[in-house]
Amino acid sequence: MRERIWLNGAMHAGFYLLLAASGLRLVSRHELGPRTVASLAVGGLLALTYTAGVAFWTRLGRRRVVWLGGVAAVWLALVVLAPSFSWCAVPLLFLCLRSLNARGFAVAAAALTLVVIAAQLEIAQEADLSLVLAPIGIAAMTAVIFWELQRESAARQLLIDDLISTRGTLADSRHRTGVLEERERLAREIHDTLAQGLTSMGILLQAADRMWASDPALARAHVRRAAAAAAENLDEARRFVRDLQPPALVDVSLPEALARLCASAGDDTELDVRFRQEGERYPLEPDVQAALLRVAQGALANVRDHSCAGTATVTLSYLDGEVTLDVFDDGAGFAAPTPAPGRGYGLRAMRDRLAEVNGVLVVESVPGEGTGVAATVPTGSLPAVPHLAGARTRDGEDATGRMEER
Repeated sequence: MRERIWLNGAMHAGFYLLLAASGLRLVSRHELGPRTVASLAVGGLLALTYTAGVAFWTRLGRRRVVWLGGVAAVWLALVVLAPSFSWCAVPLLFLCLRSLNARGFAVAAAALTLVVIAAQLEIAQEADLSLVLAPIGIAAMTAVIFWELQRESAARQLLIDDLISTRGTLADSRHRTGVLEERERLAREIHDTLAQGLTSMGILLQAADRMWASDPALARAHVRRAAAAAAENLDEARRFVRDLQPPALVDVSLPEALARLCASAGDDTELDVRFRQEGERYPLEPDVQAALLRVAQGALANVRDHSCAGTATVTLSYLDGEVTLDVFDDGAGFAAPTPAPGRGYGLRAMRDRLAEVNGVLVVESVPGEGTGVAATVPTGSLPAVPHLAGARTRDGEDATGRMEER
């Protein structure tokens, strides 16, 4: 668009320069007689007509062809009076290209070229073939240049339209991707918090119902623990709205949050959960702390629901360049279990959550010897660790599918 504005300005300036040069040539070579005065008057009319069209170009719309015909008629009358004005045909040829279709332009270009040839033959003292070939060559070169400029402009506009369309498509794709990622994040949050809390509440309330007649005191204790779990889940639900860190990490460190988790993990079962910290504690990013806490919650939920274990140990290790979280239980272990209906999101949610902080998850289990879940997250400016495609058992077999129900 910028190039077209400059081109239009250059052609308009060229028209006025050629008109002024022809007028000066007329005055310098002819006496100021009636014919000369008439030629100058018609030249002034041509300038006014041309200027009016340029000034009201946008408003003319489809009437530009009528205006162009008027300009051509005034110019033709001027050439009849003074053939030296014939070279104003070059800017007029440009106007024809802008205003007419291909067939109309061809007719107009031929007519303008013939007028220029006739005018040059009228001025020349001797007929010369160059007087015929030169106008034809100039007209041909002008037409080719203008056509090529128009073609490039159309191609550029098409490319711009394609880029705009592609940008819109890319924006839509990013939006859809963001929506899917947010849904996945919320699914993990709900699985790691609300779903597990509701499961715990259900177990407690079922136990209270069974013991209500035989042991009312213990039944009421189960109900109180269920109420506490409901309050904790309410905090988690409010966090979804506020998009804050897990309540367990508010004003406490990760080791303290894990210790509290282990202390409360066996309240509704006979599971004994112990917590250990190894290495000297150092600051971790909030996302890393949240991911490790969620992994511990998910792993202990698996132990409680599937392992039939008596004890479990959660170990948080601060190492050089990485922090690890290990959850071991002495339960039944597994070989190739069949996923329970409606389950199977736990391990995938752990892996996805760790992948967001460049961490990996390894699961090891042997039937009758318990299960170990190990999460490792690099700390500091370390390169991203590739996402682990599947967990491994101690004998080297792939256990990705075998633990999905956990």
